[in-house]
Amino acid sequence: MSGRIGKRLSDGLTEMLRRLRQPEVLFLLPTATLAGFWLGGETGLLLVALGAPLAGFALGALNRPEAAIPPMPDGLQGLALRPQLIGVLETALRDAPVSGLQTGCIVVQFDDAALLLDRHGRAAQTEVLARCAERLCSALRSGDVVARLEGGGFAIALHPQRRLDLESMIQLAARLQAAIAPPISLNAARLYVSCSIGFCLGLAAPSANGRSLLDAAQIAADEALRNGPSAIRAFAPDMARKHSDRDALRGQLETALDQGEIRAHFQPQISTDTGEITGFEALARWQHPARGIVPPAEFLGAIEEAGLAERLGEVMLFQALTALTRWDRAGLKVPRVGVNLSAAELRNPRFVEKLEWEIDRFGLNPDRIGIEILETVVATTENDVIVRNIAALAKLGCGIDLDDFGTGHASITNIRRFAVNRLKIDRSFVTHIDTDPGQQKIVAAILSLAEQLDLDTLAEGVETPGEHAILAQLGCRHVQGFGIARPMPFDQVQDWMARHDSRLAPLPRIGSGATK
Repeated sequence: MSGRIGKRLSDGLTEMLRRLRQPEVLFLLPTATLAGFWLGGETGLLLVALGAPLAGFALGALNRPEAAIPPMPDGLQGLALRPQLIGVLETALRDAPVSGLQTGCIVVQFDDAALLLDRHGRAAQTEVLARCAERLCSALRSGDVVARLEGGGFAIALHPQRRLDLESMIQLAARLQAAIAPPISLNAARLYVSCSIGFCLGLAAPSANGRSLLDAAQIAADEALRNGPSAIRAFAPDMARKHSDRDALRGQLETALDQGEIRAHFQPQISTDTGEITGFEALARWQHPARGIVPPAEFLGAIEEAGLAERLGEVMLFQALTALTRWDRAGLKVPRVGVNLSAAELRNPRFVEKLEWEIDRFGLNPDRIGIEILETVVATTENDVIVRNIAALAKLGCGIDLDDFGTGHASITNIRRFAVNRLKIDRSFVTHIDTDPGQQKIVAAILSLAEQLDLDTLAEGVETPGEHAILAQLGCRHVQGFGIARPMPFDQVQDWMARHDSRLAPLPRIGSGATK
């Protein structure tokens, strides 16, 4: 208590001294001093010296203007904050044994929230959230409490009621999704927004307190978002365990990046015409100290969720450039190495500048680095930063590969707009192509499109000699896959190249440029 009083006195004296230095106070001080001495002598002078500053400070404290708060759209004004929502849930849970009424918590997460931000910007995102908040409130009862969460979602504390079970919660979640679904008119555009919802009944919360109930609903919402769009999930105890495992995995990934456990493995790409090595793709592999090699499917998603994609990209680029430099010094012919870019890297306005600096630092030409971009990014993005970055990469001289082609609905317009150099045919069209006429027709159509657009082609996921042969006959220029070689660490590449070159000499050419 005495500490708080001392702090208040100290703050008060500081404020008083600040106010005494104001010009209007300094101007009036001589007049007030003379008047006090004339009216009351030394006593009056003392009263002026002590009383005037204190009175001024008191009046100033009463009239001190509040800090300006930027206006929020109508739909977001009046919403509860997270601590308030927890308090509401806490009260309902505490009263439940006496009242016999049950509560629950719902968390609403928006599908493709990052895409909305990329396409339309922060102001539009805030306006869309405001409209959605209004729609949610209109679909709820008057006693339900809505709070805005960090990251753009909403949480709802349901007013205690007699009947609240799994079925009624699912019905309510579906009603909220239906309320969100109609298009939103914004800046002469019609935006369609969907949401995934997680919820937890009060009786199902891991602990009988408001924070635990909200956390459980959030875990369920995260699970719904991963299975979305427009998914609904009820909290179950195993979700908490999986959530804890994912949190632990994120911590391990940060450590792995710091300690160099995640390294580039290199998978060769070869010409179907000559069989010569035309490049490598750098692929992330995690050498776990206890588990050994961890498959990328088990950690790449967690890297994205944890916001570590840019750090991983920096690691992979550095190792790719280092490998190229060392191969050059050893006299090995490796035309280029491809690196995969995440959407997070492409959204960074300074990415191309950083990449150019790194390439210059290693003394390499930009065309030695191939940039692999998922077709889904090219097909959906309207983000000006991403568009500018890809254009700048092409202008710099890096080859642009459209990865997993055939799965993301990229238009010809986008292929030209992004200055794509090569189509990488997705492995789903390559599997069993030697025995499936339908697969052959699809790949033949892709190759015909590439030829008309003057684009290079590479088929991924080639696993058998038959697949390799038919792709060569159809005119695909490069192949990559386990049938050629598995991704390998840097220190195994030189030996593999030597073995490959020794087998290459006696082999006849089977591609479109074969000698007749």
